[in-house]
Amino acid sequence: MPLRLPEGKRLAVSFGTDFDAHSAWLGSFDKRTPGYLSRGQFDAEVGVPRLLALYAKYGVTTTFFTPGHTMATFPQQIEAILAHGHEIGAHGLYHENITLLSPEKEHRVMEAAIALHEKHVGKRPIGFRSPAWDFSDATYSVLKKWDFKYDSSLMGRDFQAYIPRPVNIDLENGDTFGDPWQIVEFPVSWFLDDFPQLEFIPGIVHGPFDIDQIVKTWKTQFDYAYANEPGGVFCLTVHPGTIGRAHHIVAYEEFITYVVSHEEAWVAPLADIYRTWNF
Repeated sequence: MPLRLPEGKRLAVSFGTDFDAHSAWLGSFDKRTPGYLSRGQFDAEVGVPRLLALYAKYGVTTTFFTPGHTMATFPQQIEAILAHGHEIGAHGLYHENITLLSPEKEHRVMEAAIALHEKHVGKRPIGFRSPAWDFSDATYSVLKKWDFKYDSSLMGRDFQAYIPRPVNIDLENGDTFGDPWQIVEFPVSWFLDDFPQLEFIPGIVHGPFDIDQIVKTWKTQFDYAYANEPGGVFCLTVHPGTIGRAHHIVAYEEFITYVVSHEEAWVAPLADIYRTWNF
């Protein structure tokens, strides 16, 4: 369903920024040594300021999806993000894989994350991005309980917002779909994520690949969406500790320059894009 974008705009663009800091290493990779934690420190103390300056240079705002643990560990960065006019979305408590949690623990983890969000942001979030880019059987009930309005974790479209539906698996007779969930989905893609292509984690992630080729791919996808998906949304995902490296942020600026040169592209936080949903 196309979004009702502002007059003269044909494609919404989210430079979605996942501010994980220590959380990704603790939650996703169970890495607790100084080397990995220093990479989280770089994320917060070098990457975030570089991105805030870059976004300010081009007058764009976006959504920083941030785990509660990150907010508690680096509150000054949260204050700076808010001062620059960006949205802060929910991103778990400690970048946990929610598909591995019991329903009870998933509810408790979200409750703790919401409490930290209220403490450091001053209000509840309306948007969620799963740290695992996946849902458990309980996730939608958790989001509904906390009155989330949109999600950005699933991949049922590429450049169109949509309403997701649960899948009832039946290997013999074919799957069926349940009733639509009452939440707007802004789809993500591993092809539009910097981390798996530009990071190196021994035995786990086998980057880095050529940033210039990656930006070329991003431009190709943006071009397709701009030409063929009116009323659509282009959701990029970057991480301050990854895209904030010197050789990466130069290429990222090139991409931002390219996007904002298109007069009918509308760069905005996902909360603002959500408000254009055709209710």
